[in-house]
Amino acid sequence: MIPNMQTSDARPHGTPTPLDRAKQLASTLLSERGEASGALVAREVHAAMRALDAESRRDFLHYLATGFQPDKSALRAAAELYLTDASAAAAAAIAQAADPPRQELLRRMNMAPGGTAALIAMRSDIASRLRTEPELKLLDADLRHLFGSWFNRGFLELRRVDWQSPAAVLEKLIAYEAVHEIKGWDDLRRRLAPDRRCFAFFHPALPGEPLIFVEVALVEGLATAVQPLLLLDADEDAAHARAAGADTAIFYSISNCQDGLRGVSFGNFLIKQVVEELQSEFPRLTRFSTLSPVPGFRRWLAQQGADPSHPDTTVPATIESNVEWRNQAQSETVRAALMQLCATYLTRRPSSGSRIDPVARFHLSNGARLERINWLGNTAPRAIEESFGIMVNYLYDHDTIEDNHEAFVRDGTIVRSWDVDRLLETNPATGARTNTPTGR
Repeated sequence: MIPNMQTSDARPHGTPTPLDRAKQLASTLLSERGEASGALVAREVHAAMRALDAESRRDFLHYLATGFQPDKSALRAAAELYLTDASAAAAAAIAQAADPPRQELLRRMNMAPGGTAALIAMRSDIASRLRTEPELKLLDADLRHLFGSWFNRGFLELRRVDWQSPAAVLEKLIAYEAVHEIKGWDDLRRRLAPDRRCFAFFHPALPGEPLIFVEVALVEGLATAVQPLLLLDADEDAAHARAAGADTAIFYSISNCQDGLRGVSFGNFLIKQVVEELQSEFPRLTRFSTLSPVPGFRRWLAQQGADPSHPDTTVPATIESNVEWRNQAQSETVRAALMQLCATYLTRRPSSGSRIDPVARFHLSNGARLERINWLGNTAPRAIEESFGIMVNYLYDHDTIEDNHEAFVRDGTIVRSWDVDRLLETNPATGARTNTPTGR
């Protein structure tokens, strides 16, 4: 249902306001005329949106979010038909009637040159407003739904990034690196040395704009701390030697480059695709693992400490009050408690009241196994603030990736190693045995 075009700032005897023009163009785009000349009208809609000031743009977003709703009478008729005839055709009729015209409007807006990038920017703008403007959630949900179709794995292209890549792509790698800051061109060159690999996923609708960067270090053994990886010497001969002797690929940074695509799944097994690329180039590699942050751990721990019903309330309180814990000797007094609590945090099944760590969710849904929890794996200030410096290895085993993925998606089973299970067996604060969850 197209919204009523009457607005409080209309100028009935003069030129329409920029906001009115944007609204009129949106309605026209959804009409038969818009269908016939979609790309042209869509271009005009985007141009009109760019001309809006901040307040008018806010009003236009609200117009999109609250208007263009499903036709109530058509939806009611479809529902009543299904109640009398629960057939597949009747169910499809409900789905069609429930599909808001707003989604078709967004599809047509995507027909304009640069339309996909503009819609991604729109969702990024919406994300910054959701907390104070919850009525925008419907528009955000529609964009996320459409992006889920437009950015599925079949459309993504994997490319290696090296020192010969276009400067624009290299600059974006520096700008978008979200895990371990790249400190200029010398640092970037080190990240692209012979014992490193960097890959980027691209989409044909966004030429030259990476969606995800994946950075890999080729090492011997399972790396458990990130500083040694970042500080290795830059000598090219030494780097070639490390690559030749490597048996393990460590994914130490995975960065989402587009805020407007946050929360949109690009399809499962993206990491598996990188694994296959590495295996074809380095047959000696036998192990593929991440070295990942735990960004939600300290926040979750603080919530447990604030909950008087939590059996381990005294442990978080002790940790937070121990201001000297960062000191290696002092930190040993709380090491066991933090490691056990982090294992608990990472192995909770996802539920409505228990959000899983975002990095864990990404890797577990891609088929990884929770392999190892590493004490002081990252001593950078941000890592200390987020997770007391703890880092995690998620292992990608080629033969079990799909089974692990299915287990996680089906019922939230978190496949993990015996090392993680041992951390869960005893609570260091109480000495009590805990129930060891299934899912090894």
